[in-house]
Amino acid sequence: MPARPCPCGLPAAYDDCCGRLHRGEAAAATAEQLMRSRFSAFGVGDTAYLLRTWHPGARPARLDLDRRVRWTRLEVLETSGGSVVHTEGTVRFRAHYLERGRPGEMEEHSRFVRVDGRWVYAGAL
Repeated sequence: MPARPCPCGLPAAYDDCCGRLHRGEAAAATAEQLMRSRFSAFGVGDTAYLLRTWHPGARPARLDLDRRVRWTRLEVLETSGGSVVHTEGTVRFRAHYLERGRPGEMEEHSRFVRVDGRWVYAGAL
């Protein structure tokens, strides 16, 4: 059986790509990698990872994902900062989804910061 592709859009199997981050075997090295792994977490329904990678000052107490929405594709449109030498970065992206079989998309310009050496999602700009 072929390996399941990673929802983040990179040409890798989920287990070798975002799956490693979701399981806690690795941490995101860049803001873009964290954003991709968060998109994948929405795709596979990993709310624990989403909460764990949310800035503590903005993190909701709980997160309920809409089961009618299936995230299908990610486009990274622009990145700024967010590399291994930065403490802040932004990623502008477009996420495609199906809701009750109807296609849709949402676009966001997200801010990421390092907290205790790890990238976290700080919110939309």
